[in-house]
Amino acid sequence: MNSKIMVLATILTMQGAYATTFMDADWADKICKAWNQNTTLTTKLGKKWVKNNAKRGYKLIQIYRDKCGKDSKIQLIIEDKGGKAICTKGSKPDGKKVNTDVDYVMHASDKDWECIGKGSFGCGAMGAMTTGKLKFNGPKMEAMSVMGPFGDFLTLTGTIPSDKKSCK
Repeated sequence: MNSKIMVLATILTMQGAYATTFMDADWADKICKAWNQNTTLTTKLGKKWVKNNAKRGYKLIQIYRDKCGKDSKIQLIIEDKGGKAICTKGSKPDGKKVNTDVDYVMHASDKDWECIGKGSFGCGAMGAMTTGKLKFNGPKMEAMSVMGPFGDFLTLTGTIPSDKKSCK
């Protein structure tokens, strides 16, 4: 894990960023705030990526844990704010329709999420997708083009302290 992400994880922990359950609504809110603190995500995805939004003004990222099932999804709403990709809401899905031409739905086992969150060998963004650790629905060519910066988001999933034993 790179040093900027480690520092962010420490700051979030000190600010009470502990989420009760991995990938619950509280965790989604915290990962949204962490997204906005990551300049790679806000700036490098703020160019072309965030603008590919089917003219809705936002992109959706939904993720879940295989163990907890599709009904446990959380959702991030990413919007273009002054040329930056800003997470405006992290929560349970709010009824917005996912359009996999522009939006992302990802899931993995807890073991694979742990590996992805550490950015371990074979678990970076490209490794996780090519090895099948991370299951993905969405615009694959676009995802390939932003694999570097999007890897920061995947690594962020490992920075929010949380309990992986239960599902919400």
